[in-house]
Amino acid sequence: MAIDGLRSTKGQILVCVTRSADHFPDCNKDPDKRHFIVPAKGGTVTLGQAMPGTYAIAIIHDENGNGKLDTFAGIPREGVGFSRNPAIRFGAPSFKSSSFAIAGAPVEQAIRLKYFL
Repeated sequence: MAIDGLRSTKGQILVCVTRSADHFPDCNKDPDKRHFIVPAKGGTVTLGQAMPGTYAIAIIHDENGNGKLDTFAGIPREGVGFSRNPAIRFGAPSFKSSSFAIAGAPVEQAIRLKYFL
C-alpha cells in the first residue's frame, strides 16, 4: 500500500483492513480485522499476505498520536484515506466503493490522504 498526500510526519498512520462491510470504515470490533500502526512517513507500507477475498482499507493520519480520529462538528481534523480513493462527501465512503479483490497474487493500493480542516 502506498500512502500519498501526507501533510506532515507527525504522529502515526492507523491502518484498518477488513473483509466485512458491517465493520467498515471502523473495524475495531471486527474479530477478523488486520490492524497496523506505522510511523507517519508516507511511502509504502507492506501489509503482508491475506487470504483470497474482498477487502477494504481505511487509514487515518493520527497526527497527535492519541490512537483515534479527531473530529470537529463531525468533520475529520486529521487525514483520512480509503482503498480505491472513492469520493468523500458526507461521511465515510461505502465498503463497496472502497473494496478490492485479492485472488492470490500481490495487490497494490495507492491511498491518497484527504484533509478537511
